[in-house]
Amino acid sequence: MNAFRAFRIHNDEAGYRAGIEPMTIDALSVGEVLIKVAYSSINYKDALAGTGKGRILRQYPLNGGIDVAGHVVASTDASFKEGDAVLCTGSGLSETRDGGYGEYARLDARWTIPLPAGLSLRESMIIGTAGFTAALALLRMQDNRQTPALGPIAVTGASGGVGQLAIDIFSRAGYEVHAISGKADHFDSLHALGARECIDRHQLSFSGKPMDSARFGGALDNVGGAMLSGLLPLINPYGNVALCGNAGGITFDSTVMPFIIRGASLLGIASAGTARELRDRIWQHLASDWKPRHLERIATREVGLDQLPGSFGRMLAGESFGRTLVCIDSTV
Repeated sequence: MNAFRAFRIHNDEAGYRAGIEPMTIDALSVGEVLIKVAYSSINYKDALAGTGKGRILRQYPLNGGIDVAGHVVASTDASFKEGDAVLCTGSGLSETRDGGYGEYARLDARWTIPLPAGLSLRESMIIGTAGFTAALALLRMQDNRQTPALGPIAVTGASGGVGQLAIDIFSRAGYEVHAISGKADHFDSLHALGARECIDRHQLSFSGKPMDSARFGGALDNVGGAMLSGLLPLINPYGNVALCGNAGGITFDSTVMPFIIRGASLLGIASAGTARELRDRIWQHLASDWKPRHLERIATREVGLDQLPGSFGRMLAGESFGRTLVCIDSTV
């Protein structure tokens, strides 16, 4: 087959480098399902990998992009046929196998999800890993008896992709959401997504006490560090804090008191390695009762392969807001 374009990442004797280059189907990672890529997205991990600011890839060279959606071109797995619309998030993409930043991708059938009714390919990539992570958090919290009756859910890092989608998803599921962000100029947008209350991170003070007056029924924390330390004493009895990010640091201080006095739970959210059965459940929710109502508002930017480097820089500089969609096939 003729060469196609891909954003490929190298790390060898010539150094760490990434950019658009031609490649052939035969050079792609092994897998049962070959797709023509329609869309991908930009996540923080993609920006780290694409710039070399973080060692995300475990082998080189690989195409970037931890999210991908498109149509099947060929499959050796009988579960998929030519023309099927499919998606894949995480599952080793741009880590141990070629990701979504190419005009073609070859996927492992175990992690290839048929596009559920109720979602378009474009919508699935606005959601992508960010929305999947938020929905996985909600699923785990509800499996641990989280309900709207426990009180409002605090969403930290609310201006980012995970945060905005979490506001939309949790409010759609019937929860009151309180958004915590350091970007007060975006509060109107966060209210429009469903946040009942917006809290300026710079004006949020924690007492430092092992226990404080309960304020939230639970939380989705994208920040970690001091934010997580401050949130735990504020959680209502038997509420859950789902932790999915570390923008504020990888360590935190706490005591056993929120856990043994109020029965609070701290849930780790690791979306990349989520079991297939859970993936199917989550995508069915995202296509129906948890489908975000404001996807086009959340998709604040759309780029092609050539615009990836500049988009990575903006994200790492804290200048991005919402989700950046990557359009690979302009004919879709």
